Amino acid sequence: MSHSIAALLSRVCLIAWSLTMPIAFAADNPANPLITDRGKFRPLILVTPSIDNDDYVQMREQLQHHREEFDDRHMVLYSVEDGIGHRTGRPMTRFETEALLEALEIDPQGPMKVILVGYDGGKKMQLEGFVDPRQVFDIIDRMPIRQSEQRRATPRESR
Repeated sequence: MSHSIAALLSRVCLIAWSLTMPIAFAADNPANPLITDRGKFRPLILVTPSIDNDDYVQMREQLQHHREEFDDRHMVLYSVEDGIGHRTGRPMTRFETEALLEALEIDPQGPMKVILVGYDGGKKMQLEGFVDPRQVFDIIDRMPIRQSEQRRATPRESR
């Protein structure tokens, strides 16, 4: 009896541990482009069933309008349009796109999805439809690493 309880506890601990793993490594697929972004960039992923999706078009326009703030936060933009992936406007392979969607546990069909991934590879936000880029920036600005970046960037006042 105690052996079965120990085995059950072992499984529960393994499941709990796996839920805390960063998504960049959740799908242990070397084609997953998020693996190379870990610790370097904060990926923002837009997944839409159609390039003509109104929310997607509006989101792309707003991101272009806020490009400086986007770049200042060390972000990188991924888009998956009707199953075809791009990273910073450059086409990804089918394998990279599939690995990205698998790691994020995202179905490319349905409403547009907006996903923010942190430096640690963990999913920080996932919403459907249009998301104001300032809302994304606010989430990032509350992250401890970002606050540290801002403190280093702010020149000290002379006394």
